[in-house]
Amino acid sequence: MLIKTSDSQAVKHYLQQLKLPKASSHKGQNGRLLIIGGSSLFHSASIWAAEIASHFVDIVHYSSSQENNEIILALKKKFRNGIVVPQKNIFAYVDEDDAVLVGPGMMRGKEGRFTYALVKKLIFTFPNQQFVFDAGALQMMEKEWLLKLNKPAIITPHQQEFQLLFHQTGSQVKLLAREFNTIILLKAIKDKITDGYQEIIVEGGNAGLTKGGTGDLLAGLTAALVCQNLPLISAVSASLLLKTSADKLYREKGFWYNINDLINKLPEVLASFLLFDNH
Repeated sequence: MLIKTSDSQAVKHYLQQLKLPKASSHKGQNGRLLIIGGSSLFHSASIWAAEIASHFVDIVHYSSSQENNEIILALKKKFRNGIVVPQKNIFAYVDEDDAVLVGPGMMRGKEGRFTYALVKKLIFTFPNQQFVFDAGALQMMEKEWLLKLNKPAIITPHQQEFQLLFHQTGSQVKLLAREFNTIILLKAIKDKITDGYQEIIVEGGNAGLTKGGTGDLLAGLTAALVCQNLPLISAVSASLLLKTSADKLYREKGFWYNINDLINKLPEVLASFLLFDNH
């Protein structure tokens, strides 16, 4: 199935599957998300993921390396939309939150031992949790761990991360999603999203999305949506929203928009499709 962001009716039809907050709801009932990411080297990635998620869930909990938590605390004057959780307390939040995003900005390669150990412990300790794995987590984890989960995880690799994890090309994405019981959002000029049974291609966006940080926004948005929605719907909707937001920004600024522009535009785009019908 192909969905082009230029086809606003097709985009709207798909996004209408997303749940809206109920008028009678209370704090926490519209999503609680834990984000584990960042490092002293890559501190911005997880901040961007947390910032976009804060628009779509009631509560964002954030945990990182000790040195990166200090950076977050220093940035509290700017980022007031989440709660910083010390590393020693993260497992309590994994247990209580609706979904957990792991990986944006986390160390990889020779310096990724902490990432490897943490991802493994999370999967083996909390098999019933809804996980989203991105970036550093994907580069350090073992694909067989996905089979330990009772809820299919969402993974959001680019082409290189996909090959590193599965030792296969993107042509096998649907078969691998089924084999490893996971939802794969393979990021590309045309995003490919599949649960192993359905496969949806999202076409749209522009070269402005090559800027660093757009993948972190996609992961944060996907994780926020899956707090209240089905995993495949969440992954496809996140892709549609990011590419449609990029389309709209291109008409305003050409290629010269940045991550903050996208963070501000994404909620507007969703509202235009689901609330105001002025897309």
